[in-house]
Amino acid sequence: MTRTPRFGWLSPAIGNRWSGRRPIVVDQDTAILPTALPHFDSLWLADHFYGMDTPTDPFMEAWTTLTWLAARHERVELCHHVLGVGYRHPPLLAKMAATLQHLSGGRFVLGIGAGWRAEEYAAYGYDFPRPSVRFAQLEEAVTICRRMWTEDSPSFAGRYWRIDGAAAPPLPDPPPRVCIGAAGEKIGLPLVGRIADAWNAPPGEEGWGRRLDIVRRAAEDAGRDPDGIEVSVTLERALPESDEDSARLVEELAARVAAGADHFVMDFGNPSSTEPVLRFAEQVIATLRA
Repeated sequence: MTRTPRFGWLSPAIGNRWSGRRPIVVDQDTAILPTALPHFDSLWLADHFYGMDTPTDPFMEAWTTLTWLAARHERVELCHHVLGVGYRHPPLLAKMAATLQHLSGGRFVLGIGAGWRAEEYAAYGYDFPRPSVRFAQLEEAVTICRRMWTEDSPSFAGRYWRIDGAAAPPLPDPPPRVCIGAAGEKIGLPLVGRIADAWNAPPGEEGWGRRLDIVRRAAEDAGRDPDGIEVSVTLERALPESDEDSARLVEELAARVAAGADHFVMDFGNPSSTEPVLRFAEQVIATLRA
């Protein structure tokens, strides 16, 4: 099934030498996002604690910053890109998600994954077990979240997490959708097919069709409609500076839509002007939606 493509804006939570060590999202909030977000469907923010190249580079905490953005930009859908399941105890995660869903008027999507940055886990004192364990923890965490979002006195006893009457009023209405970021063909992608509402896919084109088939087959095996799983892909691209740049982006994204992508999460880095933002909106987004 081909849907009208949706577009997300990924705002970098990091500050680096190209931004004068200022967190980019803070400057984008006033300089770029008021122009960009009326044209975009969603706003995304990565979940890390410190910089990638230099640990002293600032990196804004994801939950606090996305909540701040939710209050400042009232229409757009909100999603993390993506939360590391080991960073927050799942019952607390469920309560935080329910709260943001309520305060944002139902605009929150729980973007979550098994985590990957081992040195960050170690630095903060978190366990970093093997991938099979992390994905099992992720599945239990999603189960806990959904029970706490829909039941008055939920209980769950898993191998890694447990709750006993973990009430989380007010229950979010509607419950947040769950977007899982995963690439592994043996564990991660089958999990997406079994339980996710949306999949944040790896950006590479190699193996794209095979991975999508794994997700869809796992959904069918679980008795789910594979067309009900939204497929998002994150693309790090430069904003178009010319009509030719826009045409190339239209061609690339149209091919990805034909291959099954529904939602493009665009990482444009740190643009200094709104002019190419509007060019992208008018020449790329509008063309593909038409």
